[in-house]
Amino acid sequence: MDLKKIVRDVHDFPKPGIVFKDITPLLENPEAFQYIVNQVVEKFKKEEIDLIVGIDARGFIFASVLAYALKKGLAIVRKKGKLPYQTISYTYQLEYGEDTIELHQDSIPKGAKVLIVDDLLATGGTANATGHLIQQMGGQVVAMAFIIELNFLKGREKLKDFEVFSLLQYDAE
Repeated sequence: MDLKKIVRDVHDFPKPGIVFKDITPLLENPEAFQYIVNQVVEKFKKEEIDLIVGIDARGFIFASVLAYALKKGLAIVRKKGKLPYQTISYTYQLEYGEDTIELHQDSIPKGAKVLIVDDLLATGGTANATGHLIQQMGGQVVAMAFIIELNFLKGREKLKDFEVFSLLQYDAE
């Protein structure tokens, strides 16, 4: 299935010069959505995984379905201040400034083998921070799975400490 024909390019979003890869048409198309889930399940069904971690916010969509399909628990990584219970946080550098992500303090059991899931790998900052947060909590990152990877932003370079899988890759904007 040619998923790239279904992904919608939105020019100048969220700011001028950016071509946003909109995944909502993939979600709206039942065959495409099932294909995506089946491909990722096939890739990781034989891996020893205890928990799926979804990254805020579109990563939640895929992570929840994958957790169900793989019969694993689901934990969620959110931006600072969005989780209601006690959290562990990780602050990381952005191009201009910093950001902080959080997990509930009891989300990752010591030694848990984790698959991190997000919709898109761009610069890799949030995914890298998520991997290090899970390690800080005593978890082991088995791999990171993305639906789309923007190769030209070189996010994979930030994730050299982790196995990275992406279903769709774009080499240029």
